[in-house]
Parts: sequence; C-alpha cells; structure tokens
Amino acid sequence: MKVKEVLKAAARAKDAGSTRFCMGAAWRELGEKKNAFGHILEMVRGVNDMGLEVCCTLGMLNAAQAAQLKEAGLTAYNHNLDTSPEHYPKVITTRSYEDRLKTIANVRDAGISVCCGGILGLGEQDSDRVGLLHVLATLPEHPESVPVNALVSVKGTPLGDKDDIHQVDAFDMTRMIATARIVMPRTMVRLSAGRLSFSDAEQFLMFQAGANSIFNGDKLLTTDNPAFDDDQALFQRFGFRGKPAHLGPLESPAVMNGHVEVTKVPGEMKQMA
Repeated sequence: MKVKEVLKAAARAKDAGSTRFCMGAAWRELGEKKNAFGHILEMVRGVNDMGLEVCCTLGMLNAAQAAQLKEAGLTAYNHNLDTSPEHYPKVITTRSYEDRLKTIANVRDAGISVCCGGILGLGEQDSDRVGLLHVLATLPEHPESVPVNALVSVKGTPLGDKDDIHQVDAFDMTRMIATARIVMPRTMVRLSAGRLSFSDAEQFLMFQAGANSIFNGDKLLTTDNPAFDDDQALFQRFGFRGKPAHLGPLESPAVMNGHVEVTKVPGEMKQMA
C-alpha cells in the first residue's frame, strides 16, 4: 500500500475511536527490503504524529532495524510465538523458535513494547498451551500485549485440509485468556483472530475472563474480522470504554496500596536462573 493510503486508513481508525493502529506485511523477514522499509518508517512517523499508538508486524528484525523503528516512533511490535517450543516444529518450518525469540529480544532491547501471543487450534495439546504461556510469562519482561487467536482454517493449506484438527470452542479460548491474565496480570490480553466464530455472549465470557483488548478492522492479515460498527455496538452493549492512547493498564488496589510490587527482571538474571 502507498504511504498516503495507509495514513488515510489511520485517520479513519482514529476518527472511529481506535487508539492503536497496526500495520502488517506477510513476509518472513524484513531482511534487505530497504525501499519498503523506508516507506514503513514514513508510515510509522505519520501515524505517530496523529497521536495514535503505532504497531507493526514485519517478520524477523535485526537490532539495527528495531532501533530505526523505535526512532521513527513505533509503540509496539507484534511477533507471535504461536505455540509451545515442543509443538512448534510440527506446524512451522520457515523459521525456528529461537529466531522468533531473537526478534522479540531485539524489539525489547530497542525500547519497543512487545506484542506476542499464540494460536489455538494448531493440533496442539493442553500441555502446549501451558508451554506457550510459560515461555511468555518467563521472558525478561512480560509482553505488553498477548493476542489469543483461534485458528481460522483455510482450505488448501496443510492445517485447513486436516480432518483431525479439532474446532476451538469458547471454553478453550476462555481458559487460555483466564490463565494468561493470572500469569501476566498487567498485560493487555487481546481477543484476536477467530472472533467471527463466537457469539456476543461467548465474547463477553472471554472479556470477563480477562481479555481487555481486541484487534479491530475488516481484515487480520488474511482472515475476516467483525465490522467496525458491529464492534462499537458490542462494546456499548457491554458497557466498555476505550483506553486512551499511550496510557498503560490501571494499577490494582494491591499495587497502589504497596502490598504488591511490580518489578522487571534483567535479561542476564533471567538467563542465569
């Protein structure tokens, strides 16, 4: 997309009430795409100038690229781990788990918030879902946001053509969201892909379990998403109010009263543990 088209879309999103604008590219890594990267930096600056939070998902990044994105005004970077380290090689072969962890480290070290979650419905076991949450919760810092996705299977793809992949139901999503909320209490848990397959009541259950954010827009890279007006009406029905941009999560009474202290664990200490 052209820079002007993206900035027009960002302006529409802001006018409709969005506080974060996410841009994605469906490639493996940024690599040596210098011309494309220049346009992306221009987009980031433009969206940032609107007062919106800015998020990108561009595949693998090196440290220098992460630093340039930070300088341009990037708020957050999405790079999902998808599943547990054990199950990952069974579904993804284009990059390793360590490749993904390295990109997450580059993003975090550049001072950019990390958005990192996973997908349910990849043929994983309950232990793999626990494994994914364990990896996320034991990173040097908890991700700023954790998207929880339900697989939207596409015919003609390996997972879309498998008959033994079980449908993810609302209880699967709710358990994953509730556990994420417990182990990462100040993280934004984002109800993401697959929302079209759940009723309003089921989505409300997920919010009550701990989800406090969604991805809004017609498309999530390759899959359909509820229409913006439908989401606005849903939130009004639920009595939800949007969080202003660039404002962190509310502190709990326990933190405000000094009964709980939120700390960050240095990476070196975590590696030695």
